[in-house]
Amino acid sequence: MTALIVVALTLVAIAGTAVVLTWDPERQAVSLSVFGVALTVLFVVLQAPDVALSQLAVGAAVVPLMVMLAIRIMRREQRESTEDESK
Repeated sequence: MTALIVVALTLVAIAGTAVVLTWDPERQAVSLSVFGVALTVLFVVLQAPDVALSQLAVGAAVVPLMVMLAIRIMRREQRESTEDESK
């Protein structure tokens, strides 16, 4: 069991590092979703299925989706303000 925990922690560390080192917001949202799945695996290994299910729903799906929607709205507003300035 200890080796499985070490593997899960290593996976979380690698995924977390990937999130931090990613500069493009869209790619960062996708890597954040992968990080959420890695945390879900860690929680399952640590025998916390209720926390794992919550993490899967929130960390791997809802938060990255909200980030992507926010990026889309910001870019649309930025594009519209650029078009208004050019008129």
